[in-house]
Amino acid sequence: MRRTALFDVHQRLGATFTGFAGWEMPLRYGSDVGEHHAVRQSAGLFDLGHMGQIAVGGPDAAAFLDYALVGRLSAVKPGRAKYTMLCHTTGGVLDDLVVYRLTDQEFLVVANAANAPVVRAMLGEHSGGFAVTVEVVDRALIAVQGPDAVKIVGEHPDLKYYAIKPAEVAGRDVLLARTGYTGEDGFEIYCGNQDAPAIWAFLQDKGAQPAGLACRDTLRLEAGMPLYGHELSIHTTPFDAGLGRIVALDKGDFVGGEALRACTPTRELVGLRATGRRSPRAGYVVVDADTGETLGEVTSGAPSPTLGHPIALAYVTKNLDSRHLAVDVRGKREAVEIVPLPFYQRPR
Repeated sequence: MRRTALFDVHQRLGATFTGFAGWEMPLRYGSDVGEHHAVRQSAGLFDLGHMGQIAVGGPDAAAFLDYALVGRLSAVKPGRAKYTMLCHTTGGVLDDLVVYRLTDQEFLVVANAANAPVVRAMLGEHSGGFAVTVEVVDRALIAVQGPDAVKIVGEHPDLKYYAIKPAEVAGRDVLLARTGYTGEDGFEIYCGNQDAPAIWAFLQDKGAQPAGLACRDTLRLEAGMPLYGHELSIHTTPFDAGLGRIVALDKGDFVGGEALRACTPTRELVGLRATGRRSPRAGYVVVDADTGETLGEVTSGAPSPTLGHPIALAYVTKNLDSRHLAVDVRGKREAVEIVPLPFYQRPR
């Protein structure tokens, strides 16, 4: 399996490793729950070097991304970022992405690790007729997330949420972004592989606690953020996931546009709160608590360390708010209720 530039650091810290999308990644360093609380209460430190980074540049870069992705990337100003998706011609989601506009003609597309080869291939396939280059970038990525992130990384009052700029961290040149996947304020730091260990050590010395993939999943679940392979797949559209707002249907021709314009979702992604102690898990069936009728399926679920009760995301038939719902947990119906998303929102 592939290893990030920080693999040796994780070994020295005693990390438990897991295979993830072909990468050997730290699952945890000690306690999942302890790392989760560190992010919510102070700051966590994540190695995201497994994420795919793809540089798109050239005179037609903005027009090309308008065509290839569902959002209007030409409207993004240099130094800003946009959450968007790459869809199949059927309207199904191939990956959800964060795209940074670095200059008028330079963009950075950040893809999920498992989908990075597909995103690179599809962008290359769609680039015919456009004056663009599409290239994979080999670079480390470190995230600092939590209420103490600004104190640890440093004050950057000019760097707003979903923005990026060149900066220095630990005396190294980086791209510093105000983005994240935990529901907390924080930064994502794009840096040279050779600089990653020194930057990690600097951030850890300043108080950021190393955190693994296990707590990253419970953090994003509490924040109601979708995970590809769970809430998103080629069998779901942005509208199914409640993310139709990111689709610019009025921008002209784009990949998947025809299918998305004709889309009429019959299901919706909802948040579920379990009233008992047993957690709904991915693949568990959502049923009518009175009749047993199948109404949907859980996509992600876990005990919430922050809230103190089990939570889940699930696709269900639309407009079920008035139904008594349950999840079939190993043959026993556990009562759940639909609640607003996100489950957790950081104090402002």
